[in-house]
Amino acid sequence: MKSLAWGTIVMTFEETYLNDNILDALYDMHFEEMTPIQEKCIPEILDGHDVLGVAQTGTGKTAAYLLPILSMLDDGGFPEDAINCVVMAPTRELAQQIDQAMQGFAYYLDGVSSIAVYGGNDGSRFDQETRGLRGGAPVVIATPGRLLSHLKVGNLDLSRTSFFVLDEADRMLDMGFSEDIMQINALLPKDCQKVMFSATMPSKIRELAVSLLRNPVEVKLKVSRPADKIRQMAYVCYEPQKLGIINHLFKNGDLKRVIIFCGKKDRVKDINRALQKLKINCAPMHSDLTQAERDDVMYRFKSGQVDVLVATDIVARGIDIDDIAIVINFDVPHDAEDYVHRIGRTARCDRDGQAITLVSGDQDIRRFKQIEAFLKKEVEKLPLPEELGETPEYKTSGGSDRGRGLKGKGRGYRRGGHGRRGGHGKKNETP
Repeated sequence: MKSLAWGTIVMTFEETYLNDNILDALYDMHFEEMTPIQEKCIPEILDGHDVLGVAQTGTGKTAAYLLPILSMLDDGGFPEDAINCVVMAPTRELAQQIDQAMQGFAYYLDGVSSIAVYGGNDGSRFDQETRGLRGGAPVVIATPGRLLSHLKVGNLDLSRTSFFVLDEADRMLDMGFSEDIMQINALLPKDCQKVMFSATMPSKIRELAVSLLRNPVEVKLKVSRPADKIRQMAYVCYEPQKLGIINHLFKNGDLKRVIIFCGKKDRVKDINRALQKLKINCAPMHSDLTQAERDDVMYRFKSGQVDVLVATDIVARGIDIDDIAIVINFDVPHDAEDYVHRIGRTARCDRDGQAITLVSGDQDIRRFKQIEAFLKKEVEKLPLPEELGETPEYKTSGGSDRGRGLKGKGRGYRRGGHGRRGGHGKKNETP
């Protein structure tokens, strides 16, 4: 895989060889300058290369793959009765977002339309999807399970598909779609051009890329540090003290619009049950829920019927919730990228936000020190409530790390905090 270095000159869309119909749509949408991920991916996709893109949500990656593919489809030379492009997304919500972006980008394109295919609907929706697929929709945007359901009953043929895109591939693997992806990939022609985007690059994603892509160009965008308006804090504690800390936080403030992140779905279920016993108005969000159940939980959370969402990283990216007040990491994320994605759910749309991480044990401490190294600062450590007892030292066994744990002396959890406004307005920030 060849990696591309970043340039310092901002390019415009007109400097690419996207066709005029695409450029007209971008002009109407007031998109002029390309984001770095677009600048590096669009020419490579237009040149026919497989691409592996590593970029966070909000960097413009949807346009980075849709624009060149739509431009090539509009230029012609593809079978009119075939599904020419398949875009895979891990969730219904993301599939809908991609489909909406597609409508804008394809405004001036004749004969290049899309159909969104996702679960969680009644039978009439499936029938509508069937009619669209059998009519030969040029672009299909789908969740893996729903696409397989249509494939199994013969509603579509992928043998002449020219483009295959995996968006948020790391989330798909986290949700258990690896086997589904490989089944779908096996039905594609060998010369199908493939594009894969992921917010993180763990070993399992690189293994998937090796399996799916042919000599891909790798484009990696550096992970941005969290916004300055997020007040970051941590409790160094023993594992049994974590629920006591959560209980303390809720006793000392009328907390609403809170997401508590846990590393595994079984952990989410356990924590949600424990919080319900503490009379905390919460609901779980994990991959074992059906699409209809996830939709219901998200609706109740967004509408204020539920105060606290207990979730796996399934909602750390790609879910548009602007007014989250506090993010709590019940488990320390595996790496800095996951940490940034999690706490990035708060302090959006010029609001303040707070992020609290519960750090227990040597492994948690090692991970959190790596996160602090990425942040280039030490995260504020809060003292435990006095009734919870002593705090462990903030160092790994046998290490010489500086800093000792603090005993709770009544400061407890402090709401508020001040920060500088982070970020600057940009043209074309998230197409």
